Order: sequence, then C-alpha cells, then structure tokens
Amino acid sequence: SGNHRATPRNSPKPHSGHMEPPNVPTPDQTTALNAIKTMMADQSNPRVLLLQGVTGSGKTEVYLQALAHCIANGKRGIVLIPELSLTPQTLSRFNARFPNMVAVLHSGLTPAQQLSQWWEVYRGAYPVVLGARGAIFAPQSDLGLIIIDEEHEWTYKQQDSSPRYHAREVAARLATLTGAAVVLGTATPEINSAYRAKTGKYRLENLPSRILPGGVTSTVAPVEIVDMREELRNGNPAMFSRSLRSALIETVSSGNQALLFLNRRGSADLVQCRSCGFTVRCWECGTPYTYHGTSGLLCHHCNRHRKVPTVCPDCKGREIRFLGLGTQTVEEEVRAIIPDCRVIRWDRDSARTSQAHREMMRLATDVTTNVIVGTQMIAKGLHLPRVTLVGAILADVGLAVPDYRAAEQTFQVLCQVAGRAGRGHDSGKVIIQTFNPDHYSIQSAANQDFESFYERNLPFLRKHRYPPFGSMIRLTVSHKEEAACRREAFMVASALKKSS
Repeated sequence: SGNHRATPRNSPKPHSGHMEPPNVPTPDQTTALNAIKTMMADQSNPRVLLLQGVTGSGKTEVYLQALAHCIANGKRGIVLIPELSLTPQTLSRFNARFPNMVAVLHSGLTPAQQLSQWWEVYRGAYPVVLGARGAIFAPQSDLGLIIIDEEHEWTYKQQDSSPRYHAREVAARLATLTGAAVVLGTATPEINSAYRAKTGKYRLENLPSRILPGGVTSTVAPVEIVDMREELRNGNPAMFSRSLRSALIETVSSGNQALLFLNRRGSADLVQCRSCGFTVRCWECGTPYTYHGTSGLLCHHCNRHRKVPTVCPDCKGREIRFLGLGTQTVEEEVRAIIPDCRVIRWDRDSARTSQAHREMMRLATDVTTNVIVGTQMIAKGLHLPRVTLVGAILADVGLAVPDYRAAEQTFQVLCQVAGRAGRGHDSGKVIIQTFNPDHYSIQSAANQDFESFYERNLPFLRKHRYPPFGSMIRLTVSHKEEAACRREAFMVASALKKSS
C-alpha cells in the first residue's frame, strides 16, 4: 500500500470501447437537463434538485446526459442506486454510455478488490462511481455531480451499524463543501424532500409523461381498486378477486406476462376482520398486534399480550383472519388457476446474491415465463416490456405496520409496482386488492397522484410533530441484566419528561 500512496493523482486512463449515443431528449427532459447544467455552473444555493418523474418517464436518460456534461467539463460524478443487486439494467446502461469509465463499489467485492478499486478511484481513473449508499464516501476528486436514484428508498439510511448516516444528507453536505450539484430522482419523493422542494431548499423539476420505445409518450397504466370485503360478501373467499383471476388468465393466454406483488415489508401476520377491514390494535398504544401462534397476539411496541378475538371488536362479525400470505402460497394459487403456467418467485429467499438476481432477471425476461411473483424487490426499477398486468395481492399489509411512515411507504411501493405495467408496446393494467379501498394512500397510488397524497399526509405529520416538523432521536439502553436495564431506561425516560 506504500506504493499506492506514492502514486500521484493522474488524468483518467484512455477509454476504449463502443460508446452508445445519447437519445434525443424530450422537451421535459431538456428543461430538467438545463436546470441541472445551470446548477452545476452557478455556485449559489440551492445545491440540490429534486427530479420528480412518473415511472418510465426517462429519469435515467437525464442522469446519463447530465453526467456526460459533467465529464465534458472536467468534473467527475457519483451515482447512488438503492441496491446494486436489483438493478443490473441500470448498470448495463451506464456501462454502455460510459465504457470502461464506471467504477462499481459494493459490499460483494473482496477486501483486496475494494482496496484496489478505492485507490483507482482516488487516482482519478474513473470519471463515474456507481454504487449503493456507501459509495457516497468514494474518494472522487473534482466532484461535479451526485445523483441519487429512487431517493425515497429507506436503504439510503444506514441505521443498524456504525457509522450511522443518511446518504442524501451526506450528499447535500458534500455539495456544500465541493460545489457539486445533487440530483434526487424519484416518482414518489420522500415527504421530507417534497417539503424542502416546496419551501425552496431544493429546486424542483418534473417529468410528467412516460416514454415508450421509439420516444412515444403515454400515461401510466390504468388502475382498478378491488374491495376484498365486497368479494367476500359475493361468496369469493379466495386470495384472488374475480377481476384479477380473469385478467391473469387473459394475460397468460395472450402470451404476455403478469407481475403479482406481495407487500411483505414489515410484519405480515396481522389480524384483520375481512368483513369490515378493521385491524386489531393494542389498546394502549394503537400499534397493530402481531400474531404469535399459540401465545396469541403480541404488541411489538409496548409488549402487551391478548388472546385472539373470536369476533371483530368493531362490527361483531366472525371473519377474523391472519394476513400471513407468502410468495409460495401465491405461486401455488396461480398454478391451481392455470396448471401449465410457468411461474418464477423473486424474493429474498430465491435471490440472495447478485448472481442469483442476474439469473432471476434472465428468467423474468425469458419469453416462456408467464407470471412473476415477488415482494418489493420486483417493484424497483425493473424494465420488463412484456408485463401487461400487475396485481397487488394485498395492499393493506404495509398500512398496518407500526411506523409513522406506513402510509407513505405503502403509497410509494404501490406507485412503483404499478409503474412496471405497460412499459412495452402493449398497454397495461393494474389491479390493487385491498380491504381499505378508501384509504388515501391507496386512492392516491391508484391515480399516481403524489400531490393529493402529500396534502392528505402532511396534517398527520404536523399534528404529531413527526419529520419534517420535528426531529426524532432513538435512545437504546442495553445491559446484561434485564432489571438494571429496565431501571436505567425508566430513569432516562423520566429525566426527559421533566426536561421537556
């Protein structure tokens, strides 16, 4: 490593390879690009631009052309994507546009590979660094542009190990220190980012139209909301509504693909009444109870137990059920409906490594694959032109997770997954199955209407002083003896209550 340290920073090595030409930008893309170029040239504030564009609106093309402009001006860039393993398509697009110019930093590299790549970047050999959240700390000199794709993703926050940071906040600070510009791209901004854009701390640019092959623009696929309470009243207790069942048969028979999505983030074993949609919640703190088999219901927030109710506390009906669906159950149901159907499952169990993700991508784009069943992994950034039907099996599970951002995350993931339909020449259709059809996050997601969601969600955040109206700190007390730990925790809590 001594030799490495003596190596001076040099100019980028000569880049060979065929460079894919840029696409002709649409008027909206041109406006966004001009705003980014202005921000890179002008060192005044704000240093951050929020690029809000519906799924399939060509955000990646804006990133690529902004980076080309950055490099042409002798600067370098850092591009962050939520999870490297999920986006082989993004990687291939960047490599095609910038052959031999992209360094990829990720946790899959061996320590020796990481060291070698780090020094190569430090020496200035790569104008573009692409990676997950940790790549924000890449030693990229002459930094001109930082791009954060899908900026709303929770993976940008490192909260389980030290150092704890949020890549978006680090990027904003880096921009202030280096004069670089930051572009945050998303179809569904995090509430904090949208609030900053509306209050002038960020610039805002919109891409309101989808771009289909050949440069044609279109709207997002139409969405149908199915009330599963109504299905039950009409004698259909199955996990597939009649609407989704018939659409699935039609899609497979016409040779197109269907994507069936399970919102499994957070707890899935919730207890809900299928007659009225009531979720059984802890009487003390309002957190939804989680089903724990023979030990009954447990509140994961305040540790209270209760028995599983035999009748609904709200409507007195007897249709109390556990929402514990898995991808395997959905796959079995699809095979029962269409016996000769070719189904693949794409979730954490079936795709643990980047190699497994590449294999999944190959299977997903294979012409013989009819149905893809998966969790939020399939909602993010995939371009599958043959998918004409998207079915969200149970949209409610995310709503009942004990988190103040539950409505926001449900809205985001439903918008994301709906954006997978109709990205090819054939138009698409989206079916959302829910026991809460009137919930604003589901209604707004069906219309891909971020503004209505933002207006409905903000008063709740303001009322409880959640971000962006307040800051939150988590204090964790640990001790080898439970009694001592509990005592200390109560002392800290009472001291805080007195001081507030």
